[in-house]
Order: sequence, then C-alpha cells, then structure tokens
Amino acid sequence: MAAAAAAAEARVFLEVRRRLQSALLILGDPNEGGLPMDVCITPTSLQMKSPGGCTELWLPAGVRLVPSSCRGLQHVAGDGLHLRLQARAEFCTKPISVFNQSSQAQECCTFYCQSCGEIIIRNRKLLRLLPLPHENWGALVDEWCCHANPFANKPLHPQENDCFTGDCFFLVNLRHDLQQPRPAVAPVETRCLSSENHLKMKPKANTKVICKRCKVMLGETVSSETTKFYMTEIIIQPSERNFPIIPRSQFVQSVIAQCLVELSSARSTFRFTLQGHNGKTYILLWLLNSDSLVIEALESSTSIKKFPLLEDLLKADSSSAWNAVKVLYQPCIKSRNAELASSWESDISVHCLTLPSATCLELLLILSRSNATLPPSLRCMNSFQNLM
Repeated sequence: MAAAAAAAEARVFLEVRRRLQSALLILGDPNEGGLPMDVCITPTSLQMKSPGGCTELWLPAGVRLVPSSCRGLQHVAGDGLHLRLQARAEFCTKPISVFNQSSQAQECCTFYCQSCGEIIIRNRKLLRLLPLPHENWGALVDEWCCHANPFANKPLHPQENDCFTGDCFFLVNLRHDLQQPRPAVAPVETRCLSSENHLKMKPKANTKVICKRCKVMLGETVSSETTKFYMTEIIIQPSERNFPIIPRSQFVQSVIAQCLVELSSARSTFRFTLQGHNGKTYILLWLLNSDSLVIEALESSTSIKKFPLLEDLLKADSSSAWNAVKVLYQPCIKSRNAELASSWESDISVHCLTLPSATCLELLLILSRSNATLPPSLRCMNSFQNLM
C-alpha cells in the first residue's frame, strides 16, 4: 500500500494491540504545510520517503502488518496521517517484575535499596513466599464460618524465614542481621495502615524505615518484629547475584504497571487511587488495556526513540518495541480533582494502592512526561489524560 501525506518530518507512532490483532499508525508532523512524503507499508517494515531522505523502520520479529487491510485513512490536524490495519503479534514477552524477582524459595536472598544499592537485609533464607489475602478476607471468613471467626483481630505476621507479599509491598520479619538502622523515634502522629495490608494498628511514633545511605523511605514498621517494604523501593536478589543497576524511572513504572495488571486480572479492578503513606491521594489511574506494543521513531534521530511510560523493554538492546500498559490518569495534588477523588475513594470498585509520598510524586512526573510524548490527539480522553 502506498499513500502520500504532507509532513515536514517523518514521525512514526505505531500501537499494536495483541488481543485485537489490530494496529493504529500515525505518520507525520504536527506542523502543517510540510514537504510531500511517500509512505510504503510492507508486512515487516515501514518506509517514509521525502525530499530530505528516506527513513525505514523494521518491525520486531513476530510482528506482521497486513497492508491490504488499511482503513480509516484520515488526516488529523496536529498529528498527521491516521490509519488502522490488521496486525499479527505472535509473541508476548513476560515483563520484568518485582513480583517474581524473589520467587525462589529455599534461596538465600539479599534486600537492596533500589535507589542506591545499599544492602538492607543480607543473606536471608526465604523458606516461604506467601501472598497475603485481600483486604476483605475477614468479612469472607465471617460468611463461611458457622461459629465465631477464629481469625478475628489476628493480623498475619511473617516468621523469620517468611516473606509475605501484598499488593505493592513485602512483609518480612526483623532479625539481628538487619543492616538498615532502626526507624526514627521522634514523636509523630501517624495514620492507620491502609486497608489493603489488613494490619490494623495506630503507632504513636515515627514508623518510617529510611535508607541510611540515600535517606529514601523504604517502608514502615508494623510491629516490633515485622517490617513492611514497598516494592517500588526494594530489590530482592539471590545472594550470589550482584545488585542490578536499573534506572529509577524504569523500575518504578515497571513495578506499577505489573501491579495494575496483576490486580485487574485477579480482581477485575480497573480503577485505582494512589495514596501516599501520609494518607493523601496523589493520582487517579484508570487501566484501559495491557496488551499494547508501541513503536515510535523520528526521522531526525539515528536511533529509535524509546517510549518511556509504564512499559518494559523487550530486550536489553536498542529495540524499538515496548510492551505498554495504557492508562488514563488525573493528578490530585494541590486540591486538584478533589470532588472526583472523593467519589473514587468511596467507590468499592476502586482499589487503593499505598506508596511513599515521594514515589507518588515521582510517578506523577513520569506520567506527565510520557503523556507529553504522545501524539496530541491521544493525550486526553473524557477529561482524563492518556498515556501508554
């Protein structure tokens, strides 16, 4: 298939939906009145020719377009040429996830601060890796028991060689080999722990667990023996392996993306509020889909421009293909969207995730930056901001 469009620069944005076996292709430049450009689409590549040169983009192995299926061809002001095609995406690489990074029981593991690599717990042998029940488990037990609930008011605490996993945190038992200094003891009134970890307590002292090197908040103490580490702050590796250097923004978005995918699959939950450890709501997230593969390129660049939002790189090289989780979001800082946030917080179909407040702000910056890289027509939907 061949087509002609006006564009000063050959920008390419391709989103392939694996489940739908379809693709959205956007070609062109936001500036109007550019030079003529010829576009040629083959099953395995895209080619853009203009007076300034030729740009060719090869699709990843396992991805095929069907050029004859082109439909919905239109020019969108500010974007360029839009068209839809059938696509065949035969592969699906499992994303890197902290949910699986420590999932080998019987191994000695080391807990690291993700931000700086400081060792928090050294050579901890994990004999049991167990998921925690969801926040309404007590009510379900009441429905099933014909007698008094034997688990009432009995929070689940890990033993010395246990690691319990919640929605976005780990629970581990404190031990004398903990490298992390004890939490600060300055008096401060703190809130109850969020409902998803089901540990009900009202500490009267500062419960923050702080990295002694970079001063980042890693988690909170929930009892004299149990510490809660947030998955966005900790990397757990077998002790024989070295600390993996992962860019901070890539790690945060990978953890959040996998968390949303896991929860939406397990609980049919697609709307989320992200709260800080201080109880304030920072972001509203609405998961649209998790089966997208995104490819983007600019003619003026010698390498493919990577798309940096809530994605996992398929390969460690300079591949142009990224798995993407598509979400809508609304920021709630400085009293923005207060009414909408209040409505979501009272809705039982909305799931709450709690992270350090600094990480919530960090994620908001990642979302905003990623949204700005989308073609203008894809940045908003029903007053929400869109991103992939």
